Amino acid sequence: MEEQPWRDRTVAEVGERVILDRLRAVAQERRPQHPAADPVVVGPGDDAATLTVRPDLVVSTDTVVQDRHFRLEWSSPHDVGRRATVQAAADVAAMGAAGVGIVVSLGCPSSTPVGVLLDIDEGIAAAAADWGVPVVGGDLVATTEIVVTVTVLGTTAGRPATRLDGAVVGDRLAVSGPVGSSAAGLALLVAGVGEYSNLVAVHRVPDVDLTQGVIAAAHGATSMTDVSDGLVEELLTMTSAAGVAVDVDSTRIPRDVDLARAADALGVDPLPWVLGGGEDHQLLATFSGSVPDGWSEIGVVVAAREDDPVRIDGRGPEVHGWSSFGDAPTSDEGRPSAHG
Repeated sequence: MEEQPWRDRTVAEVGERVILDRLRAVAQERRPQHPAADPVVVGPGDDAATLTVRPDLVVSTDTVVQDRHFRLEWSSPHDVGRRATVQAAADVAAMGAAGVGIVVSLGCPSSTPVGVLLDIDEGIAAAAADWGVPVVGGDLVATTEIVVTVTVLGTTAGRPATRLDGAVVGDRLAVSGPVGSSAAGLALLVAGVGEYSNLVAVHRVPDVDLTQGVIAAAHGATSMTDVSDGLVEELLTMTSAAGVAVDVDSTRIPRDVDLARAADALGVDPLPWVLGGGEDHQLLATFSGSVPDGWSEIGVVVAAREDDPVRIDGRGPEVHGWSSFGDAPTSDEGRPSAHG
């Protein structure tokens, strides 16, 4: 059976076995070519995958749900797959680990066109290949809406994982890239503004260098996380875990050159995007010495205090971030901040 004629047929019409065969083929086609260091012993097709992993093993999983985390009117299926993979991989990178394998679970209604499912899978495989990590297995199941769960396996290659709770007084606080772009892109989509496609693209697929986690760990990062729920929310989590506080200079937080222009076009202040927007998945870390090349130093770790463990420009923040079970509207229905 040729692939193209049944892309527009439904999952129920084509059948699970045919689709799984194609998903396995995509995983094999996209498998990184580094045989000397290939961790995969048994890949897609068996009951489970087998990997040879150097200590320590790092595991993280993330799920995106249609109309909760993405809209197919705004994001292509390929974008959905890439986004789900990047945000799951960012959690492993934030531990200072390199990826070694990815496992995927796809859920969809039986009426879903096969082409949608294949494009999501292609997006997953593309993002994994960009990181140099193979897709080693997965599952396909019927659900009431499209659900994509990506589980990422990584290794620190013997180095202790970089945790949330390691910041100490005097550490420098830094981020690996611009923040606020995803929230700006979402606001532009909600408003129907056709300009600033670069910001919209970051909302659809986070633009983050996942190799920076290993680089930060090798550079002596004392703590690290990724900016998924908003910069302030991540800082509150870090300070609580370490029993410290932070002072941040908002003028030093990196942002896209178009962020201010997009805010002007919408008549809003861009700072809430930067502080509370999230979903950029840039890495946020503390360092006892200098920060790595390409990172931006945005503040300093100070002694714990009873009020405002996070201060922005000397004041407690007026915006926080996203809570998955809060009352805020869903991501693609206009909420101003990120999901976890």
